[in-house]
Amino acid sequence: MGRKPCRASQWAKDALLDAAVARLLEPVVGRARDLLAQTTPCQALRTFLRELIDFQAAHHAINDQLGGLDLPDTTALRAELAAAMEEMAAGAQRDGEVRADLDAALVTTLIGHTALGVARARPPSPALVDAYLAVLLDGLGPRPSEQ
Repeated sequence: MGRKPCRASQWAKDALLDAAVARLLEPVVGRARDLLAQTTPCQALRTFLRELIDFQAAHHAINDQLGGLDLPDTTALRAELAAAMEEMAAGAQRDGEVRADLDAALVTTLIGHTALGVARARPPSPALVDAYLAVLLDGLGPRPSEQ
């Protein structure tokens, strides 16, 4: 009969994983903030979405292993990332670049799930990634009645 790992051992493993994942996420969050400061919200969203897909394509397998673990630093960084993306979406809505009938948090969730789905599909070419992004961003564009 196998022994269950002791709580201290599990906590140490979670802490190491949390530190490693947080180290991966920190530059992503920083990049999102930099883009918001350096360009328009819509351009930040477009640029960041492409970079997020690249990041997730490289690291999505790690994400699949994080469910149910106690990862406070990773959780905090994910919240910061979601807030930055929501700021991009809300700013793009204010600028009339993203449809106004969708809540910015909903737009952020839609973008995040789509980016992860595209990353997991591992499109064979940059052209296919561009096509995914074009369809998503065109669909988020303002409706004719909003222009």
